[in-house]
Amino acid sequence: MAGLTDRAGHLADRLALRASPKRVLDLTLGTALLIATAPAVALGALALALRRGPGNVWERSPRTGLGGRVFTLRTLRTRRFRLGLLSRLPHVVRGDLSLVGPTPLAPGDPRAAWPGARQWRQELRPGLTGPAQVRARSGMPWDDPALLDQHYAEHHGVVLDLAILAEAVRTTLRTAPGRARSTKAHLSDTDHRPPGYSRVD
Repeated sequence: MAGLTDRAGHLADRLALRASPKRVLDLTLGTALLIATAPAVALGALALALRRGPGNVWERSPRTGLGGRVFTLRTLRTRRFRLGLLSRLPHVVRGDLSLVGPTPLAPGDPRAAWPGARQWRQELRPGLTGPAQVRARSGMPWDDPALLDQHYAEHHGVVLDLAILAEAVRTTLRTAPGRARSTKAHLSDTDHRPPGYSRVD
C-alpha cells in the first residue's frame, strides 16, 4: 500500500509539472467553483425533474474540443443563464473546456474552417466563458464573435484569463438577462486587453 501511495504521489507531481499555468488555473479555480455551486445546480436539476420529468433535465450537444476531439456538452435545461453556465463546470475539471476560451463549436461549424481558425481551434480548449460571451452580455458595442475568439487565441494567457473572468463576474452582477445590444464595433488591441496588459506567450 505504501508503495502504491508513493507511485501515485510521483505521478501527481509529474502531471503538475507538465500542466500549463492555464490548466492549473482551470483545475484549481474550476474545482473550487464546482464545489461551491454544486448545491445550487443540484437543486435546479431537482426542480426541473419534478416539473418536466427526469428526461428533460439536461441538454446534450456535441462540441469540438482540444485537438479536434468531439465531446458531449451537458447543460442544465434552464432559462437562468448563470445556472446553465455553472452546470458546465464538470467539463472544466475534466478538461473538455477551459474557464476562458473560444466559443465551443459544434462539429462541422463553418467558423472552424475559416482561414487560420482550424489551427488555433485545435490548440485551445473552448471556454466556459470568453471575450465574445462577455462582450455579448455586457450591453456594450461588440465585435464579430469569431474575431474576438481569434484575438483571444493570439493573446491568451493567465493574466488575460483572470481579467476576462473578473469582467464576466462584473457583467453578471450588473446586467439583467436579455438586455445586451448587438451593435458592432471595430476590433483593436485596446478593446480587449486590460490596462497595462502586454502579450502573454
